[in-house]
Amino acid sequence: MEPSAFQSAILKFYQQKGRKDLPWQHNKTHYRVWISEIMLQQTQVATVIPYYQRFMDRFPTLEALAQASVDDVLTLWTGLGYYTRARNLHKCAQTLINDYQGNWPDNVDELESLPGIGRSTAGAIHSLSTGQPATILDGNVKRVLCRFYAVNGWPGKTAVHNSLWEIAEKLTPKKEVAQYNQAMMDMGATICTRRNPLCVECPVNSHCVALKQGNPHDYPNPKPKTKKPVKQAAFAIIHHQDRVLLEKRPSSGIWGGLWSLPQSSEKKELEQFIYGLNIETDYQEELSEFKHTFSHYHLMIQPIIYRVEQLNPQVMDDDRFRWQDLNKLHDVGLPSPVLKLLSNLNHSLVAIG
Repeated sequence: MEPSAFQSAILKFYQQKGRKDLPWQHNKTHYRVWISEIMLQQTQVATVIPYYQRFMDRFPTLEALAQASVDDVLTLWTGLGYYTRARNLHKCAQTLINDYQGNWPDNVDELESLPGIGRSTAGAIHSLSTGQPATILDGNVKRVLCRFYAVNGWPGKTAVHNSLWEIAEKLTPKKEVAQYNQAMMDMGATICTRRNPLCVECPVNSHCVALKQGNPHDYPNPKPKTKKPVKQAAFAIIHHQDRVLLEKRPSSGIWGGLWSLPQSSEKKELEQFIYGLNIETDYQEELSEFKHTFSHYHLMIQPIIYRVEQLNPQVMDDDRFRWQDLNKLHDVGLPSPVLKLLSNLNHSLVAIG
């Protein structure tokens, strides 16, 4: 199938069935497209929409985001995961204000040099906000191309990845590129889905190699399986009545910059930590262990409740700590499992305390 014929079929699909009413498709600007593209990384549209709307209400402009604290940004990001995205959003906004006087670069290469913006995201921001030619290759587009051409190999491998970029660049039109790129993302999200693809509705199904082979589910080839290691962690739920002690995590690493429960690899270390804070407890209870899965490992979490006799305000002298009202957990950025744990325990903790 010639590139021009492929482009025509995809553009026709966009006109007939493409998504045109998503929040970020109205009043398109670099800023609005950028926020949506970062949120949509490894996250479905239905999940992103309410986060996007809250985020834009709170930070309607690049200047507002740059002037905010990273804590405020992380708080609104709670639940979306991959928190490095939020920290990079904040850093990128400040870079654009400080180094670019609030102006967006007008080329993909310079966009790609900004914090948190990769090659495909740069192409999406540039093409969707300006209509100028730029190629994208997000997860949805990779899936469409892998099936259409029956590309063998896991897309995470450099050779396969580079091959897909060559294909994507060859197919990207010079005109109507914003519509084409949106259509390719829509194709992967609504037609050429990971499971149960709607091949009968695909506008290029007559030339899809994987469909002709009868095995579209085999593409893209999966990542070679490796057994995820299992790590252990004890979480301290140190509380006094309706207040719980939170500790701010380092800016880098898992849950970087979020507020979380003090944790260690074992219970003994937690008790030493509590002693070091000059906090006296009069009740403790081990709760059921549960598992939280990250991309590279499983974390087995052992929550332990420690009731505090008296609230020690001196803990607040260190800005790493805060006594947080259990009824206002959404006021701070918390990792999802911590927010869920504390929300479920709220009334029980108050009863204990």
